[in-house]
Amino acid sequence: MVKRIAVDLHYFPNLEFFAAIADAEELIFFPEERYQRQSYFNRTQIRLANKTGTLSVPIQGRRPRLSLQKIKIDYTQNWAKIHLRGIQSAYGKAPFYEYYFPYFEKVFSQNTESLWDLNWDLLTICLKLLGMPVKMRVYNKDEDLSLMQDIRGQLVPSVPFSEREYYQPESYFQLFGLDFDPNLSILDLLFCEGPASKSIVLKSVKKH
Repeated sequence: MVKRIAVDLHYFPNLEFFAAIADAEELIFFPEERYQRQSYFNRTQIRLANKTGTLSVPIQGRRPRLSLQKIKIDYTQNWAKIHLRGIQSAYGKAPFYEYYFPYFEKVFSQNTESLWDLNWDLLTICLKLLGMPVKMRVYNKDEDLSLMQDIRGQLVPSVPFSEREYYQPESYFQLFGLDFDPNLSILDLLFCEGPASKSIVLKSVKKH
């Protein structure tokens, strides 16, 4: 039987996300669900020289009561250039930066209108670079949800990852300082560890 996981779509998901879906063969997404504030749908965390920094994608409208697929990015703010500059500042000296950065730079240059589409494109690239051959698709209303593992609404910024059952930090090389910073954006792992990233994700799956 195919291992399916119902999951939320995040912006440059963190390591807990990839640990949670590590054994999935299919990821099922739900574009018609309502947008929730204080979620990972439009934010991620990266490691800067002396702190952890948050990258947030601005969206149109205040507290929009819309489905996720209808959330539009606010391009009146120069967010794409800010994010690219932030990523460059954080990881420009990382071992695998020059190999992976062009993939993401290309997506940002497309000025994608929908945040859903942007996140979908970025996750597709991240899974490819990780070497995780999981399929991504949208939920079909005729499907039986009981036949898939449903982790929607669980991976949220307001609750520490240590209180959930998916991610156990596995340390790896990071730039800036000696203290390991767990559960950052997948960008941190990819730029710092390159082809070794997948094995580190697998080692970080919480044992039960």
